Amino acid sequence: MEFAHPGFFWLFLLIPVTVAWYIWRERKLYGNMAVSAVKGFALPKKSLLPKFRHAGIVLRSLALAALIVALARPQSSLSWQNTTTEGIDIIIASDISGSMLAEDFKPNRLDAGKNIAIDFIKNRPDDRIGLVIFSGESFTQCPLTIDHDVLINLYNDIKYGMIEDGTAIGMGLATAVNRLKESIAKSKVVILLTDGSNNMGSIPPLTAAEIARQFNVRVYTVGIGTHGMAPYPFPTPNGVQYQNVPVDIDEGTLTKIANTTGGKYFRATNNATLKNIYEKIDKLEKAKIDVTQYRKKTEMFLPWAIIALAFLLLEFIFRNTLFRGALT
Repeated sequence: MEFAHPGFFWLFLLIPVTVAWYIWRERKLYGNMAVSAVKGFALPKKSLLPKFRHAGIVLRSLALAALIVALARPQSSLSWQNTTTEGIDIIIASDISGSMLAEDFKPNRLDAGKNIAIDFIKNRPDDRIGLVIFSGESFTQCPLTIDHDVLINLYNDIKYGMIEDGTAIGMGLATAVNRLKESIAKSKVVILLTDGSNNMGSIPPLTAAEIARQFNVRVYTVGIGTHGMAPYPFPTPNGVQYQNVPVDIDEGTLTKIANTTGGKYFRATNNATLKNIYEKIDKLEKAKIDVTQYRKKTEMFLPWAIIALAFLLLEFIFRNTLFRGALT
């Protein structure tokens, strides 16, 4: 249970004030009388009425307490329904080619991208999010879903070697757009991460970008990799050996993809900049669409108001019938 106007609870301070006033008045009304003998007085008949002489203040205090609760407007939280009129559908298209094992990110590009993307997913509980992975070809690892626990588990499962090696950026983007084309969301977004240049696949990246534009899909492209050379692990009979390899990101194509679809191109050179990019995308999408939440609440003030009225009515009846003269 929650309260719409909890400030009314300050009125509870009136109850001890009322009780204190009642005690003070009682002491003022009753005095002392000294007599030499009590033989002339008849013994009073046994009665329950004296025991109820303070029932009036008790009933009035209970009525006041119930009235204060009613004024605070209790509402049943169990009946709240959270709905969004129009949300955002997001597909994350992630490159899992062999070059994503380079360790200019920690522990490597692939795992760094996974961890930071999972944090992004956790911060958007109201959006449907899906996952597409690509290398030499592409496929959907997880369709659009609001069940982010399932999505995160599937994201954690991706690894290098799941599909043929290579970099099919166009295929990855086309698969992502295919997942969004039937969406009725007001905003449809693809976040495409890659560390290379398109060298495989039957769909050129810019053709996939045109398809995305036709379906009103906005694409944020992220080039992931440091500038210059990056350490890459090579397995050898003597263990893993590292060799610096050139970082070759086709920034021109990635920029054109973003511009064609109304998105933006980002360059991530380490874990911190990649995290910052996801935060920027998060803010950009929240600025483009206001997701309105409507909540249906059940008002619970009426029972408390009835209880307050019942206590007052009970006190009035007792005062004027059974315990007339006994209540104060």
